[in-house]
Amino acid sequence: MNDELKADRAALADTVRRFAQTEIAPHVQAWDDAGEFSRALYARAAELGLLGLGYPEELGGTPASYALKLPAWIALARHGQSGGVLASLFSHNIGLPPVVLHGSEAVRQEVVPPVLRGEKIAALAITEPGGGSDVAALRTTARRDGAHYVLNGEKTFITSGMRADWITVAVRTGEGRGAGGISMLLVPGDAPGLSRTRLSKMGWLCSDTATLHFDNVRVPARYLLGEEGAGFRMVMGNFNGERIGLAAGALGFSQACLDEALAWARERKTFGAALIEHQAVRHKLVDMQMRIASTEAWLEAVSAEGDALEAAGRHNAPEWVAQICLLKNHATQTMQFCADQAVQVLGGMGFMRGTVSERIYREVKVMMIGGGAEDIMKELAAKQMGW
Repeated sequence: MNDELKADRAALADTVRRFAQTEIAPHVQAWDDAGEFSRALYARAAELGLLGLGYPEELGGTPASYALKLPAWIALARHGQSGGVLASLFSHNIGLPPVVLHGSEAVRQEVVPPVLRGEKIAALAITEPGGGSDVAALRTTARRDGAHYVLNGEKTFITSGMRADWITVAVRTGEGRGAGGISMLLVPGDAPGLSRTRLSKMGWLCSDTATLHFDNVRVPARYLLGEEGAGFRMVMGNFNGERIGLAAGALGFSQACLDEALAWARERKTFGAALIEHQAVRHKLVDMQMRIASTEAWLEAVSAEGDALEAAGRHNAPEWVAQICLLKNHATQTMQFCADQAVQVLGGMGFMRGTVSERIYREVKVMMIGGGAEDIMKELAAKQMGW
């Protein structure tokens, strides 16, 4: 890594840290209690260029490699201390890539710049009530009717589902079942026939999550992304960036747990000594740091490989996809371990709402499931490695 990139990473991480510490962390508990955060936060993040990081300049973004984006993702998690905020604030990072890569120029210009300015919210809708991780089994249909597609079906567990202005939806345009008949369609949030039901969750309390209902929703055919039947490959390719982002977030949340546990161990006194003076407590902290360090090193290596493959035009190289799957599992397991150990170090306080570790403890499972559950990741990794 050259000196210029190191300096850029440090500057970006510092900007993100200050933003997270002043405009996210102090408000998280109130936002959790309210079940949402202010839409004004999108505009503020956009002003700092955070929403546009990694997007084409002609669409209002700032092109960035994984190497540059990593410090921002990690710092947002570590210092923002809320997966719910990050999930909704950056839901466009899974909703917009298919638009950027496969939408017409007119659609790209219509949709992307307002989202990157924080004026509109974008979401992705893949999962269905009866489908889970089996994308090829989705049943939501889009039937061509002249200059429109007519959508019918349901999507669930949709992040930003309640207030998204643009929803990138995986639909079945072909006959029968399987991956071949899947397409991607962009649906305006105000389309007649689209209704939404808010879902209650264990964690991510300030992130709106919804079930979407499509009842003869008419969508202009110009919002088809790419060609009919090409949607499955788009979905699979989109997962790579999402999973790296989840791994980076898991690392940041692990660090946040260690930060809180270490501070508490230094301050809290039991039996006449600070907690950190007890060997058992020090060993818990060291075990957390060991897992954090391994996750950080692996994340840097996978991201560097991703940037190299991108430069070589090999975006979905099987060996890299396998590494992403394994990394995602490792990072979220690190988060699970660190959250558990931090709550244990905090004792009774770790069970109280308002502590960072309590919140992250509740958010662990969605990180382990979202973007592909652990068993799915293992199976996909094995297939990519030819096993």
